[in-house]
Amino acid sequence: MPDLGMELNMNILAKLNDNQKIAFMQALASLANADGKLDPEEIEFIKNVAVIYGVPEARVQEILSAKNADEVVDAVKIIDSRRAALELIKEMCILAHADNELTDDEVLLIGRVGQAMGVELEKIEQISRWVIDRVIWLEEAKLIFEEA
Repeated sequence: MPDLGMELNMNILAKLNDNQKIAFMQALASLANADGKLDPEEIEFIKNVAVIYGVPEARVQEILSAKNADEVVDAVKIIDSRRAALELIKEMCILAHADNELTDDEVLLIGRVGQAMGVELEKIEQISRWVIDRVIWLEEAKLIFEEA
């Protein structure tokens, strides 16, 4: 599995109110569960984001019991910062690649969430290509620098 890491821009995300942060994280949880299973890597990713946000453990369990996709798409509409919306799309793309299995359901959910926040499909595709290029670049680095 590639080590995708996280690059959350905390200056942007710190400006979200609590409900927007929860909607952001519910979108991640819903995406992680889009294939019908939450892998340990996906759960860890979400928990790491929660720690960064200072979300209490009780709310993390609430977030991990992901809502259905329609409710999540409706919830993210409260994210009115374009930069935060782009950040969510980026993190969703990173998460979707965390288990090396990008499903049609994951792609569809990313598109629906993005559009609900006013992000154009072309921009979503651009972010997705950037994430894929990054995955390839990180894997090449392991080969070049002879890392296990």
